[in-house]
Amino acid sequence: MSASPSRPLAILNARLLDPASDYDGPGAVLIEDGRIAEVTRGPAAAPDGVTVIDAGGQCLSPGLIDIRVKTGEPGAEPKETLKSASLSAAAGGVTTIVIQPDTDPALDDPAMIEFVQRRGAALGLVNVRAAGAATKARDGVRMAEIGLMDEAGALYFTDVDQVIANTRTLQRVMTYAAAFNALISCRPAEPWLTEGAVATSGELATRLGLASAPAIAERIQLERDLALVEQTGARFLVDQISTEGALEALARARGKGLEVAASVSINHLCFNEIDIGDYRTFYRLDPPLRPESDRQALIEAVRDGLIDAITSAHAPAPAEDKRRPFAEATPGAVGLETLLPAALSLHHEDGLDLLDILRPLTHGPATLLGLQAGVLAAGAPADLILFDPGAPIVVDADKLRSKSKNSPFDGRRLQGRVLLTVVGGRIVHDAR
Repeated sequence: MSASPSRPLAILNARLLDPASDYDGPGAVLIEDGRIAEVTRGPAAAPDGVTVIDAGGQCLSPGLIDIRVKTGEPGAEPKETLKSASLSAAAGGVTTIVIQPDTDPALDDPAMIEFVQRRGAALGLVNVRAAGAATKARDGVRMAEIGLMDEAGALYFTDVDQVIANTRTLQRVMTYAAAFNALISCRPAEPWLTEGAVATSGELATRLGLASAPAIAERIQLERDLALVEQTGARFLVDQISTEGALEALARARGKGLEVAASVSINHLCFNEIDIGDYRTFYRLDPPLRPESDRQALIEAVRDGLIDAITSAHAPAPAEDKRRPFAEATPGAVGLETLLPAALSLHHEDGLDLLDILRPLTHGPATLLGLQAGVLAAGAPADLILFDPGAPIVVDADKLRSKSKNSPFDGRRLQGRVLLTVVGGRIVHDAR
């Protein structure tokens, strides 16, 4: 089923979940011309001449916004294309994806940013945006054309998994970005301590014979980055925070009034280092999985609002890159289709409120990136998802729409099923 943006659409009898206003209750939404025309809290009847969907009491929320999605396009299309990533996103209730710049060639100039966004728009599925590289070819030395990429629509700037080890370079990047309020994102991983590491230092890594790095490597690098933020006044996003010590540094920085945000991957909220015990390479991630105490600290950070964005950290890798010894396997996991049910496990198993879970999946990243999305309000883009939070599912990686099947959730029982995904008033996924 599909609906034209020009034909009004009413979704009635829903449980509205709007993290922006903290509303969790019955209601309805009317969509016209690709935008939300009206939100009714409580019982509502549809006006004449509209397509009506009866939600049957299921949850209706803003569509998810995933700010960290890798593809193989351009340069490595066999592992993922923008189309396959968009199809995966639509099926997972993710209405906006932000493509990472570690492509080949890198997204380090305005033409590349425009290419990704034009290609995504032509697909007509979900909103496809791009992050630009902070340095040319992500070499960590030469500052990229940040100002021109910003004008072209890049939402933030990052070298992704490549740490900018040269402090002078990062200082220059932050200083330049601060001049026009651009957002800079860095992975906090002290490069000399983490070089060659595939696990977190501890008894488990030692017993498994895996090269490891101490968890403090994350805090050490973050402290450097935060010092530069304080000196330059830049807006800063901590990419995939994963340790309790780094969370403490983040909280202190915010206490000083610094404009610092943080993302966490769904993998680090759902798994811990014990999961690598059988050398299963689907759990070979970067940053590596942490002890249970860190996972619990991250969950509490979500509950307390310290985390601005939960990401899928979608990083497709074909079978030949994962069917290797653990230390040689390509790090990363696909996650667009499993993001919502995995996040809902924090509600079912850890007792987090649904609004607290949805906030860093919708309103949080929208606010961080300056998007007019992530909210159930008149005038907002009609990017919505209808889902059943209690529906049981068993993840089958072979059935994922991604061209790569490297999911650590393969075979896992979860709860939560996306029934309908609406983007710009168009139904792009219907599993009712």
